[in-house]
Amino acid sequence: MANTQGPEGNYDPAGSTQMFRAFVDEAPQGRQQQAAAPAGPRIGLILGVVVVVVVVAAVAWLALK
Repeated sequence: MANTQGPEGNYDPAGSTQMFRAFVDEAPQGRQQQAAAPAGPRIGLILGVVVVVVVVAAVAWLALK
């Protein structure tokens, strides 16, 4: 285990400050990859909602007929 110094010069035996900084530095890259995700799941969700609306409309139409 490396003995690291925190931002104020405090002793950080676990090195958690260094791990946190590495996490913060990597976070924007993860967001960019998420934004560039394919639209496949979104299209499936939209189609699912449309199917549910059609089924509910058909049931309502049959009930009121």
